[in-house]
Amino acid sequence: MPKARPPEAGPPVVIDWGVEESLERVLDMDLLESAVVGALSGRLGRPLEVGLIVTDDQGSREMNLRYRGVDAPTDVLSFPLLDYERPEKPRTLFPMPPGEPLPLGDIVISYPRAVEQAADFGHPLAREMAFLVVHGAMHLLGYDHEDPASAREMRAQEELVLERLGLGRDP
Repeated sequence: MPKARPPEAGPPVVIDWGVEESLERVLDMDLLESAVVGALSGRLGRPLEVGLIVTDDQGSREMNLRYRGVDAPTDVLSFPLLDYERPEKPRTLFPMPPGEPLPLGDIVISYPRAVEQAADFGHPLAREMAFLVVHGAMHLLGYDHEDPASAREMRAQEELVLERLGLGRDP
């Protein structure tokens, strides 16, 4: 069931949740919602809708194989519905009724990958989960990390959102 949360500024962001039942009791849903809203609020100047799926390694592996041809679990997958000339400038916006949220696509997070990476990087699981959500959201907005300049731009956007959430990097 979609849930809209009024953002601090700008039109609402609607989240369609898809969480493995076994993970519901261990996830900080408020943090995930804050990460989505923090990354997307005020972007594109209209209400936005995003799917957020949190799964296990098997679910991540199956999607990675099906959609990318890679037979391995991965930390985050993004499935954008829009095509972009450059970040946050969609090439084509299909007609939408006024006021209806624009569907951006889906973000899929592997919870076990997040747990492992948080330990590897020596930071809290909350920061890793928020980072993965924000990273996925940036892809839905047209950002990528295919070259050093694009990677720097994307990382700067991610860090700005994480700072606002109080999850920035330690100095």
